[in-house]
Amino acid sequence: MARAEEILPLNIEDLDFAGRRALVKAKGARSKARRRGQAREDFVLEPVYWDAGTARLLPRLLKNRTRGPVFVTHRRPGPGKVVSSRDVCPDSGLVRLSYGQARALLDEHTALHGAGTGWDLHEFRRSGLTHLGEQGASLLMLMAKSRHKKAENVRRYFKPSPDAIAELTSLFAPGDTRRGGGT
Repeated sequence: MARAEEILPLNIEDLDFAGRRALVKAKGARSKARRRGQAREDFVLEPVYWDAGTARLLPRLLKNRTRGPVFVTHRRPGPGKVVSSRDVCPDSGLVRLSYGQARALLDEHTALHGAGTGWDLHEFRRSGLTHLGEQGASLLMLMAKSRHKKAENVRRYFKPSPDAIAELTSLFAPGDTRRGGGT
């Protein structure tokens, strides 16, 4: 469950397709010990992982591009727009997707009652953690997946659904056939 701010800066060259992972600069990343002449932007990187479904979708997203930003807009930069060379795909000329653009796209595609009623990027992350927790992932595993350092920060995001709580409650019901020992 990576943060959008960690994923959007990724370039295709940063992806380890075989290992289904990428190294990202995490929120609050510690600087490496500086040596003489070393840049300040040298941080300890942390891995984020993706599943088989994402691995199948990546080729469609990349459209045969082999370098440059993973997530790009559908257009080239406008005239007079100053964009870093790192933020432009050298093969297609398309520009890296910004946080604001990603937020607007997610809202547009999840909105039920007009603009502004869809998910935001942070809710999307929180939802993923909740689903993992409902499927039985331990607090330690949720911390590892989300890369939170403190348990109380993960607990804040894990909000089980009423159905998940009802399912858990039913495990204690005498004679419930779902427990395997029904009467």
